Amino acid sequence: MPFSSTDKIFVAGHRGMVGSAIVRALLAQGLRPEQLLTRSHAELDLCNQAAVQALFAQERPTQVYLAAAKVGGIHANNTYPADFIYDNLMVQANVVHAAHLHGVHKLLFLGSSCIYPRQAHQPMAENALLTGPLEPTNEPYAVAKIAGIKLCESYNRQYGHDYRSVMPTNLYGPGDNYHPENSHVIPALIRRFHEAKRDGAPEVVIWGTGNPRREFLYVDDMAAASVFVMQLPESTYRAQTKPMQSHINVGYGSDVTIAQLAESVKRAVGYQGAIVFDSSKPDGAPRKWMDSRCLNGLGWSPRVDLDAGLALAYRDMASGLRAQS
Repeated sequence: MPFSSTDKIFVAGHRGMVGSAIVRALLAQGLRPEQLLTRSHAELDLCNQAAVQALFAQERPTQVYLAAAKVGGIHANNTYPADFIYDNLMVQANVVHAAHLHGVHKLLFLGSSCIYPRQAHQPMAENALLTGPLEPTNEPYAVAKIAGIKLCESYNRQYGHDYRSVMPTNLYGPGDNYHPENSHVIPALIRRFHEAKRDGAPEVVIWGTGNPRREFLYVDDMAAASVFVMQLPESTYRAQTKPMQSHINVGYGSDVTIAQLAESVKRAVGYQGAIVFDSSKPDGAPRKWMDSRCLNGLGWSPRVDLDAGLALAYRDMASGLRAQS
């Protein structure tokens, strides 16, 4: 069994897309529900240092998955840059420091592919970090995530902890945010095509040229990778990383253009109209493709391909809409 009877695992951000998938993965691997520690935002504001300290003092978790974050697409990052950098810095600092003060030796921090430079060599390897300027449209979020990696590394170096970091590519799947303005590209497209199909609209307009390339990973694959990395022997993890380059990429292994993605979402939704690209809107980074050879070499690989994942994601969104009606 991967868990002992004394384990208590805190999943910060358990109601988010990634956090909820990690909860599913942990329970599927045999963690008992009473060994799982979660708190909703209403119950615990992770930006409140005193409240976070009180939780750790009372509950004494033995492991932490730090999946809580303020996330969003290009529009949200451009509109709320101060919120993105402040909230993410505070959450990371509070959780990591509380883990240290209350004897948590193992922690997993979830970052983002946007930590890499805008013009990074493709696919982006772990050693590309801090080698060039970031993509301007999400720089505050990226800086916060880089700080999270360095926070974990610093506590490891100074205190001998085992705080690990995984950098996922673009994620999608059950529990995603389908907000019309603040969502990422896949949920935004699923919603637009769904509404166009419902309303009989003749076309769907998509921001940008359609030329940028993106890699996408189904969220339950990301959760499986997170638990896999967390359960690696400490010696194995350290042998694959460095004290000041301790993060590991998690990707699907290939990418598609936004235009190709749009066609795939169109098929998944069953929309019959046209796709139009608005080139006056920003594209974002030209390409974001992760080099996942380190993780693959350790024995992990994804299971859900893009077409299957989009079908599952659309089914999840549609069921959510039916439940609301």
